[in-house]
Amino acid sequence: MAGFDQDIELSAYSHSHGLGISGNGRSGRQRSIAEASSFTLGGASPSPRTKSFADVSPGGSHGRSKSIAAASDGAGGGFHGTMSRFVDSFRRGDGTINKNLDFDDDNNTSSHGYSSHSISRGHGGTRYYDLRPGTGKINTPSSLLARELKGRHLQMIAIGGSIGTGLFVASGKTLSDGGPASVLIAYLIIGVMLFCTIQALGELAVIFPVAGSFSAFSTRFLDPSWGFAMGWNYALQWIGVLPLEVLAGAMTIGYWNKEINKAIFVTIFLVIIFIINLFGAKGYGEAEFIFAIIKVTAVVGFILLGIVINIGGTPTEGYIGGKYWEDPGAFHNGFKGLCSVFVTAAFAFAGTELVGLAAAETANPRKSLPTAIKQVFWRISLFYIVSMTLVGLLVPYNEPRLLNAQNIADASASPFVIAIESAGATVLPSVMNGVILISVISVGNSAVYGSSRTLAALAELGQAPAILAYVDRRGRPIVAILVTMAVGLLAYLGDVPSQKNIFDWLLAISGLSSILTWASTCLAHIRLRKAWAYNHRSVQDIAFKAQGGVIGSWIGFILNVLVLVTQIWVSIDPLHQGDTPLTTKERVRSFFVSCLAIPVVLICTIVHKWYYKTRWVRIEDMDVDTGRRDFGRLGIIKAQEKEERMGWPRWKRVYRFMC
Repeated sequence: MAGFDQDIELSAYSHSHGLGISGNGRSGRQRSIAEASSFTLGGASPSPRTKSFADVSPGGSHGRSKSIAAASDGAGGGFHGTMSRFVDSFRRGDGTINKNLDFDDDNNTSSHGYSSHSISRGHGGTRYYDLRPGTGKINTPSSLLARELKGRHLQMIAIGGSIGTGLFVASGKTLSDGGPASVLIAYLIIGVMLFCTIQALGELAVIFPVAGSFSAFSTRFLDPSWGFAMGWNYALQWIGVLPLEVLAGAMTIGYWNKEINKAIFVTIFLVIIFIINLFGAKGYGEAEFIFAIIKVTAVVGFILLGIVINIGGTPTEGYIGGKYWEDPGAFHNGFKGLCSVFVTAAFAFAGTELVGLAAAETANPRKSLPTAIKQVFWRISLFYIVSMTLVGLLVPYNEPRLLNAQNIADASASPFVIAIESAGATVLPSVMNGVILISVISVGNSAVYGSSRTLAALAELGQAPAILAYVDRRGRPIVAILVTMAVGLLAYLGDVPSQKNIFDWLLAISGLSSILTWASTCLAHIRLRKAWAYNHRSVQDIAFKAQGGVIGSWIGFILNVLVLVTQIWVSIDPLHQGDTPLTTKERVRSFFVSCLAIPVVLICTIVHKWYYKTRWVRIEDMDVDTGRRDFGRLGIIKAQEKEERMGWPRWKRVYRFMC
């Protein structure tokens, strides 16, 4: 099948004669990337060392601009030549053809040639938001971002890319707040919700593999103002996660030496994360591939060890079984304890959706993305449900180390480490803490990737400072990366006495952000299907269909809303230890620490709507063509794949359906 797809791509490329589209009169792909590509600053001139295909093709054919290296470019060898090439890589991207670019996708992409920065328009002295340029730009999959991610990268990003302190450390807080049964119920509900959400995201991202996808989908299928808010909400979520994870890593070092200065390891972690992101999308993918393998191995090892500990018992207590579900009990703090678990559980799952964001930098999303999306089922069931069930069996919710945690990033309060220590192991707790350190770097790496790509997409839409849209010759949104890394310097505040408050507010920024993003994704998928039917399109024309369909998206959306409502209730009337009632000031603080994302999103939406006078996008106004990837002869490809599947044994058909 790979060869068949490649033949189609080459055929489409040669037919278009230098990537110019013939026959239909469309001019969208007949401009050079230097003029019309996504993620370039408006009005920027191409590099003087570049030359367009239009200048060298017979008959002056239009096409992409191709970089013609000057004779002196990188001239000479040794250190001087290496440094020259390194510095040159940071110059503005000039539209060089990416060797991984899918020509077939570009030729089947509808681009109507809208102005690059014409979002805000005047009409009779009144500002309004013109949806057409935004749709044309952000939904054009061809950008200067390098398409270097492969199928194996996406699969490991989906399986274990964002497993970090949310699972390994913060799960201790959920256990102490709600008890083991509440943890299991909450993780099951969040798991079902996220499975439906990621399936919907997969369908959207395969059709429109765009940078800044969460903002793009909300802008296109819901409301431009809501899309603006979702973009900033998602960017701020990951910007807040970076210092949180880095500081968590520095605190984890305290497991071995409590006297060491945290700033030393904050510096080390920030430098490592920055270096990884200097290698662009491929560096991110390779790093996450390695990190995910380590994390997955650790979780599987813990599951096996946990079963042995539960059956064989500890040196002091013998067989454990379900003893801790009886004493101190399965639930803690009743129904409110269950509701309090949801937001921390959502924080643990956050980052699963990064696989959709990475679609814009994937060489062949039609093949890679569906497989990666299906891996989410195994991630949810194996790494979260099974591991948290074992944690609940091995660690009682009244364990003193859980109650004495300084904050949610205190690795000494990790229930995984506590469970291993309870078995009398001497080396394995250190190994588990080493895995937590790797997880910190991994999630920090994902935070820089997710926030920088979202900021660059917002800037391209005119919804963020234009400088953030700068993409260099290596396909890196380098300015957005630097901005995110600058916010990461907040991790140096870990040595101040009020570090718990810092953690609380960093978590407040990212806590409910994921819930809002997931709910918007489900609703955008529902609206896409309605627009698809309105335009008389068949569901068979969709390259990857969500396994739950529209019903699954409704389930995901309703569960997201219910989790949001319960979290608001718990934040207004939080869990409280002791007989003294909370003061009004303490309740207000509790609300904003838990639900800061809600007022931020509402303010962004209201201000943007007031300024641009936007309205809810009607079904008849939705554009389901611009930026869509048709993948060449999709019908022929799917027919051959179906014929190939008919020859598979039943076990393989079931396996491929799930994976």
